[in-house]
Amino acid sequence: MNNVAIVNYGMGNLTSVRNAIAAVGGNPVVVSDPSEFVEATHLILPGVGAFGDVMKNLRRRGWIDLMYRHAIEQRKPFLGICLGMQLLAETGTEHGAFEGLGWVPGQAAKLTASNVRVPHIGWNDVEFTGETTLLHGIDSGHDFYFVHSYALRPSDESCVTGWCYHGERFAATIQQENIFATQFHPEKSQKAGLRILKNFIEC
Repeated sequence: MNNVAIVNYGMGNLTSVRNAIAAVGGNPVVVSDPSEFVEATHLILPGVGAFGDVMKNLRRRGWIDLMYRHAIEQRKPFLGICLGMQLLAETGTEHGAFEGLGWVPGQAAKLTASNVRVPHIGWNDVEFTGETTLLHGIDSGHDFYFVHSYALRPSDESCVTGWCYHGERFAATIQQENIFATQFHPEKSQKAGLRILKNFIEC
């Protein structure tokens, strides 16, 4: 069974992510401190909170180096969810300018369309750019559950595997080798969301 570590940086309820991973056959372990981290096959960074505050918490708790070692040095599967996707950027602009993980060139910036409500909350369609590991077995145009005001804007869009439209186009899913991310919440997206999590733990 795949051991899936879920990063707990002290902001947000991780129960739904843990339950969803268990439902698709993974062995989820919520880790609150890097010193408690045991060797994991997969790592998930959920996202709740503000960009700068979460980066501060990750840095203070010692998560940055551990995540880098897992995803970049050891090249093990990594999944960022919602804000966890935005944190992959070089910088974030939520309530100021903050340094991100810098794994994906680009910026996390606010949705700017004036003809729609922000935050973007609810179900919306995602159009896939082609067959990818995370989206295997799911039809393009399927809807997923979103809750966000900011989005990752990669400087090289070749990593984008799915786009969504909410007054403007934004990246909904990305894949950069072993690094995956979704702007929507797969753990709240019913059957298709569970399929995404199953695809992740099987890669």
